[in-house]
Amino acid sequence: MSEFSTTEKLLEETSVRRLVIRLGLPAMFGQFFNILYNIVDRIFVGNIPEVGDVSLASIGVCAPALTAVGAFAFMVGIGGASYMSISLGEKERQRARETIGNAFIMLLIISALVTAGLLFSREKLLYGLGCSANMYPYAETYFTIYVCGTFAALLGSGLNQFILAQGYAKQGMISVVIGAAINVVLDPILIFKLGMGIAGAAWGTVISQLCMMLYVIWFLRGKEIPVRLCLCKIRSKIVLKILSIGFMSFMITLLDNFIIILLNASLRKYGGDTRGDMLITCAAVVQSFMTIVFCPAQGITTGCGTIFSFNYGAKNYQKIRQAFFYVFVLCGIYIGAMEIAVQIFSKEFAGFFLRNRELTDLAGNCLRMYTFALIGVAVQYALVDSLTSMGKIKYALPISFFRKIVYIVCIFVLPLYFDIQYIFYAGTVSDAIGATFSVIVFFLIINPRLKRDMNYSAIR
Repeated sequence: MSEFSTTEKLLEETSVRRLVIRLGLPAMFGQFFNILYNIVDRIFVGNIPEVGDVSLASIGVCAPALTAVGAFAFMVGIGGASYMSISLGEKERQRARETIGNAFIMLLIISALVTAGLLFSREKLLYGLGCSANMYPYAETYFTIYVCGTFAALLGSGLNQFILAQGYAKQGMISVVIGAAINVVLDPILIFKLGMGIAGAAWGTVISQLCMMLYVIWFLRGKEIPVRLCLCKIRSKIVLKILSIGFMSFMITLLDNFIIILLNASLRKYGGDTRGDMLITCAAVVQSFMTIVFCPAQGITTGCGTIFSFNYGAKNYQKIRQAFFYVFVLCGIYIGAMEIAVQIFSKEFAGFFLRNRELTDLAGNCLRMYTFALIGVAVQYALVDSLTSMGKIKYALPISFFRKIVYIVCIFVLPLYFDIQYIFYAGTVSDAIGATFSVIVFFLIINPRLKRDMNYSAIR
């Protein structure tokens, strides 16, 4: 029996509904624990005596750049894992082995370049992201320590995609839980007991990411997994294919962070120094909640991505169609529940991060404005990430970018006619319009073309 038979048998013989539950749910819970990296940091930092509010705002300012660092991990991880699954579906097993080896080397090289570049430019970068002079000492401390852990962050998150892609969703979840649990334990010790403040939050995250990385590499080197992590010769064709598939995820993350930068800049411009800092703090709370929404939803789609990749390689359109439906249902249930919860308990959620009653009330109102049409995000994730897993960037790109363009337009237009706090309605407007556009384009254009492309490939 071939070393690959376990993964191939799982994907070929298990029903799509059971696969979505088996692969999507553990990955969703894994990403739910993963958000603790950010959420726990922000809860503890926001409660630091006297400087909690400005420290929390400083992390919010750093967030776009640090999330962009993670984009490299998902570019290589999702791109490589998708290409590996496509290769298995096409029975190209040697190519599957070389894909994971090439991805490992790519992550090492990217980590070195990103670390050097960010450390060298951190002052200009942080001020460019909307940092004020009052925030800078806190932002610079957190940013510098976090960036020093780039190797662990990229290797852990990037290589974990290859565990998920081979059907080991529980092990992929365990890797994330290890990091999150260590972070939860370290944060109060480093921040409060040792008096390290915001530096303690950063060190807690770096150490937890290092532990996750060590577990992921250990598991991928073990005998249990069919496609093991091994060093191999760099092949330009494989590298280019990884980048072409993963580029979509990378661009989406970069654009999301660019949008946060624009939002912070608008809040600073129209809110001034004092009110601007307050609203940027509110934006940090909003982004914390959206992380709770996005990460588990992305866990579902990345965990199920191998279903799309493998069956695309195997030319099985019927299973792909079923997978689209079940992934949307699973994402919709989770995101719909989160939308209802935040509309009812918005101020309670904001209270986890903030001690000031006035600021808590303001942040709660901002959360409600931002999330009124949150269910639309389920449509985006189900369609965009699934198409990306099959390497169909030309289909995924337009429906993803349209929603973001609507958001950017709202950021520029809303402050011209309404008070600056109403800029948070940009989230609701873009979710509603973006989801409607995505559904129309998918059923009228993308689905018929996808079916035709697969039939053409199968005949050829």
